[in-house]
Amino acid sequence: MAQIPASSDRQFCADPEIWYSLKCAISTSSGFQRWQLERDAQLHGIRLEQQVQRYLRETLETLAY
Repeated sequence: MAQIPASSDRQFCADPEIWYSLKCAISTSSGFQRWQLERDAQLHGIRLEQQVQRYLRETLETLAY
């Protein structure tokens, strides 16, 4: 499975307003909230931005199958 390189994080910094809006939309979605509940212990102390990135990565990996 292809890995998403850490350098891709720089793309999010290119337009902070777009990333912020996207992050807000994702974090309020029912899928994200269900994902958070399933991983409650694993996500303790992790910033919302990192949670959204992890959620997107896992979702895309699942869709790749």
